[in-house]
Amino acid sequence: MSRLATSSFDKTVRVWDADNTDYSLRTFTGHSASVMSLDFHPNKEDIICSCDSDGEVRSWSINNGSCLTCVKVFKGGATQMRFQPRKGKYLAAASEKAIYILDGETQHACRSPLQGHAKDIQSVCWDSAGDYLASVSEDAVRIWSFTSGQDGEFVNELNCSGNKFQTCVFHPAHPSLLVIGCYESLELWDIREKNAMTFNNAHDGLIAALAASSATGKVASVSHDRLVKLWK
Repeated sequence: MSRLATSSFDKTVRVWDADNTDYSLRTFTGHSASVMSLDFHPNKEDIICSCDSDGEVRSWSINNGSCLTCVKVFKGGATQMRFQPRKGKYLAAASEKAIYILDGETQHACRSPLQGHAKDIQSVCWDSAGDYLASVSEDAVRIWSFTSGQDGEFVNELNCSGNKFQTCVFHPAHPSLLVIGCYESLELWDIREKNAMTFNNAHDGLIAALAASSATGKVASVSHDRLVKLWK
């Protein structure tokens, strides 16, 4: 069964059958504040994690409908969190100007937070191998390495040239290419070659979110102009 999950300001997490969204398969309650982000564990399809605006991270079992862990991680709320692909060793969660690297099983902090952003972080994403993590604030994108022996080492930074950054995703067909959503435009940054180019007029409003499909090799963008677009 293909599943999708949603989080809400109503403090719940819901899991749905992607082929039949008439009703939710599970509704998880327990968060005391708005649930800001969630992600499925890459290796354990039964596990989903969520974080709220009060700094609490919870993991849930989809099969039995129970809360597995509940950890107060941040003083402030989290904006987004993502499991490390393939490995699931780490869970990266952005809160204000820092990225917290949590243990994928216990959700406890593995190290001191990754810092360096001057403004609040809007989005985080991993490359498909789980070797690099990108973090986006409106004025900068930073890349962190999680290759052998370099867990959380700062690698490079791309500064905004005027069009504020909002969200990011690594291209599914070009592993070193980071796609950055901005106001009306898309920025493409090759993190290895350190080259960047801009696609203007990609949307008529802020690009709020991006998603990548490894099955099709395409990237989807959604904007405040009420459109969803697919890109090669």
